[in-house]
Amino acid sequence: MPSILIIDDEKAIRKTLTEILGFEGYKIDEAADGEEGLSKFRTKIYDLVLCDIKMPKLDGIEFLEKAKEINPEVPIIIISGHGNIETAVEAVKKGAYDYISKPPDLNRMLITLRNAMDKTTLVAETKVLKRKVAKVQDIVGESSPIRKIKDTIEKIAPTEARVLITGENGAGKELVARWIHQKSARCNGAMVEVNCAAIPGELIESELFGHEKGSFTSAVKQRIGKFEQASGGTLFLDEIGDMSLNAQAKVLRALQEGKITRVGADRDINVDVRVIAATNKDLLKEVENKNFRLDLYHRLGVIILHVPTLNERASDIPLLIDRFLGDIAAEYGQPKKSIDKKALDLLQKYKWTGNVRELRNVVERLIILSGKTITAEDVENYVLPRKEK
Repeated sequence: MPSILIIDDEKAIRKTLTEILGFEGYKIDEAADGEEGLSKFRTKIYDLVLCDIKMPKLDGIEFLEKAKEINPEVPIIIISGHGNIETAVEAVKKGAYDYISKPPDLNRMLITLRNAMDKTTLVAETKVLKRKVAKVQDIVGESSPIRKIKDTIEKIAPTEARVLITGENGAGKELVARWIHQKSARCNGAMVEVNCAAIPGELIESELFGHEKGSFTSAVKQRIGKFEQASGGTLFLDEIGDMSLNAQAKVLRALQEGKITRVGADRDINVDVRVIAATNKDLLKEVENKNFRLDLYHRLGVIILHVPTLNERASDIPLLIDRFLGDIAAEYGQPKKSIDKKALDLLQKYKWTGNVRELRNVVERLIILSGKTITAEDVENYVLPRKEK
């Protein structure tokens, strides 16, 4: 039930508003002056405040200023029988959500209250969503390879050096790239991702550099490419080893000159991008096989960071499992399950071909199929049959 604080030195006004708003389903607290209102505002979180202007001890504008210092998120609606346009403007400038003259029009007041609370709810939801979007998962682990990666990230992230991340599928290359971006001076800019393996060769140039309307048959409108979208931030080129040689040449030019040209255009566009690339291939072998440009390899690999397989960091498996148990339980809205030591021992000895990604899928499967505690028997029944015991 939403709670409202009514501050007015006229008892009859407070009583009338309390009855009306109480009937509408709001929980009401009253205060006879600004000081009493401020005292209640300090000790309780309200969804909204209705505050008179002319009051003893502390007037409405003074209350508004002090209340905004305590909790700026709570909407405050000023009401007054002595108001004029100057007072209304002053109140809004100082942070009031709205200004209502006495005697208040009931319908207008109720609509204003609902709008104020809806706005507060939307602002809160937006903040939560932004935190979720911006949040980067921790790199979980205390093994020697993981400590080395964390230390390296701390050193290279604040620089503008390009980074080439190598490692098997599912090992966590994207997470490492996100942490480099998060700890860099570009963290307020965008991190734009391109999966080079998922885009057909004939479309990769348009994806990266954009195109002009009419530049080819399906180009019905202008397209802004990923390099432009990432300008001021970071461009993450995942599976760079699958990029066509023609696109590689254009990427090389963009890295050398800081310029790109949209497909079908005749003018250059300056871009300010830090490129982080990742691959599960041995790029030097790809160079030998004429599938990858050596000059691009050297441009991308100013810093080369290798992400170990899960089998190479088996001591981190209990920590990862504990994290996944908590994360997945939160996603499902269920209590976090426990896992016994014998089950953990079996999972540490398991040969993980899919690395951390496979481990998370296995933990999710065990959460779904097991009881309150995941046992060694559960692991044998739901995990080991996929491999030779």
